[in-house]
Amino acid sequence: MALRIGASDVSKVREALLAAGIPVQTYEGNKKQRVAFDLLATVEYGGCSAKLSPIRLDEVLKDLPQNEDPRLLVGLSTHDDAGVWRISDTLALIQTTDFFPPICSDPYDFGQIAAANALSDVYAMGGTPVTALNLVMFPAEGIPLDVLRAILWGGQDQVTEAGAAIVGGHTIADSPPKYGLAVTGTVHPDKIVTNSAAHPGNQLILTKPLGTGTIVAGQRIGEVNSSDYENVIQSMQQLNKGGAEVMQRFDIRSATDITGFGLLGHALEMARASHCTLQIHAAEVPMFPGAYALIELGCIPGAAFRNQAFVESDCFIAPEVDYNRKILLLDPQTSGGLLMSVPKEQTLPVLAALQDAGYPDSAVIGEVVPDSKWKLIVH
Repeated sequence: MALRIGASDVSKVREALLAAGIPVQTYEGNKKQRVAFDLLATVEYGGCSAKLSPIRLDEVLKDLPQNEDPRLLVGLSTHDDAGVWRISDTLALIQTTDFFPPICSDPYDFGQIAAANALSDVYAMGGTPVTALNLVMFPAEGIPLDVLRAILWGGQDQVTEAGAAIVGGHTIADSPPKYGLAVTGTVHPDKIVTNSAAHPGNQLILTKPLGTGTIVAGQRIGEVNSSDYENVIQSMQQLNKGGAEVMQRFDIRSATDITGFGLLGHALEMARASHCTLQIHAAEVPMFPGAYALIELGCIPGAAFRNQAFVESDCFIAPEVDYNRKILLLDPQTSGGLLMSVPKEQTLPVLAALQDAGYPDSAVIGEVVPDSKWKLIVH
């Protein structure tokens, strides 16, 4: 038996129903759905922590032929966040896709986070999402279909908030479940934001804190308090739409979003693509409350070590940077913030605009310097 209840009754009724073994769905405005099923119990690695090692990915991609069509404005060569194809002098299409296993317990939250993460690639390029396709991998048996319904509602609500439309999708039977989107966006060809346009003298701004991978790992073993976990869930659900709007307003042309390869992994890709060195001040990098203490306990996502292997030959980390903070710089983010390369004279107004746009933890975390022996220098 399933019972529908209003949102105002959830706190009292849900506990009693679950104690009696009765499944609960919650509907707010006939849209938001909550299903009593713990998705984290289905996975070992969730969210962007499940990405293939960037080292192994490089091995696969290095020999693939490059498309030389002049209409391809951004392709595989720079490992950017999305591909960009020129349609006309005033219109280019951004195409990207992203999907992963559950990053959190609640199905609706998972749908929102997976969709926000996929949409983020368009925002990182300075674009506007237009359409999206659902990508669904879900077991044929063993998990109630209400769980899938809640995941899809979460994705639908995020795409709607982005001002885009879901126009279809594809499903296969697979376990554990996975969800994401294939997204098409638009941008003016002269206003594309890439990871290959960082210039020496620019400062680096990060719009969201680090530590999502660590907090989720801590949640899985019961070592995270509820407020710290909820703080991370809300951050992962937040679209990078406001960040993209700020970049276009200030004519910022270089950025990337921080996801599974961690801050240092994505910063390395920006440094390589831009033929420069990025200096990062570890003490200035915002961290989620509770993440540092979890690292101290030894709660470290496995992907952090894969990210370390990826960057270590190109990264100098000063001895005074303590181990816990170093690991958090490598923490695999899911639906993380934007790392922007901003002209120094614009830094303060950009920070103010980001905070007004709903990114209160935005901070200057370093600067771009001329190319050197090290692509990354962490002080």
